[in-house]
Amino acid sequence: MDIATLVGLISGVTLVIVSILMGGNPGVFWSSSSVVIVMGGTLAATLINFPLGDVLSVMNTVKNAFFHKDVPPESLIPRLVSFATIARREGILALESHAGEAGDEFLEKSVQLAIDGTAPELIKDILTTELAFMEDRHSMGQSILVAMGTYAPAFGMIGTLIGLVQMLATLDDPSKIGEGMAVALLTTLYGALLANMVFLPGAGKLKVRTSNELLAKELVIEGILSIQSGDNPRVVEQKLKAFVSPAVRRQVSSA
Repeated sequence: MDIATLVGLISGVTLVIVSILMGGNPGVFWSSSSVVIVMGGTLAATLINFPLGDVLSVMNTVKNAFFHKDVPPESLIPRLVSFATIARREGILALESHAGEAGDEFLEKSVQLAIDGTAPELIKDILTTELAFMEDRHSMGQSILVAMGTYAPAFGMIGTLIGLVQMLATLDDPSKIGEGMAVALLTTLYGALLANMVFLPGAGKLKVRTSNELLAKELVIEGILSIQSGDNPRVVEQKLKAFVSPAVRRQVSSA
């Protein structure tokens, strides 16, 4: 799992738990009816808004985004320059024995397309289409998480209204006022915590991961097209360095 996500999640949960424990009895912060209102309501609204298949598949998309190991662009540049050197000296067909060493499925597929003699325009079309649909899948995951981050506080407020109604309906019985007030406040708390600690940060991280993955894949496309056109390895390296920051360029140069 991404270390920043893990640290952030543990830190957030720990801070909330510590603040609860510092206030006394932690049992007062549990309400099963509040959980049902917030979680059930959020899920119900999400299913109304999105097709069932998209809601079920979003978990797989999120899992891939958080647990998938990124291929840093700075590791791809030397590899592509190496492929360019081999292709320049021995011809592009010599890359066939090296395609399996790519270490990245997208890069391996790109190299294989070049080896097969696919036209540059077709290679670019095939690979950019794959990028577009990957971005669409991730965008759907982001949309669903953002929607859940919107619905959770809303159902927290709905739960608050329910609790207030219950409390006002039992003003003649003081023993039930506390239960109604607990539901009223805890649903708002649960909704705010879920939205701001899980759903919205998750959507943000998914967006960042998508952006990084797109950058790496676009770099691969540029590199393969440059190799196929017979560019000098130094030219290939300069083209690919344009995709990354100056600090990363210096790392690649020193490596």
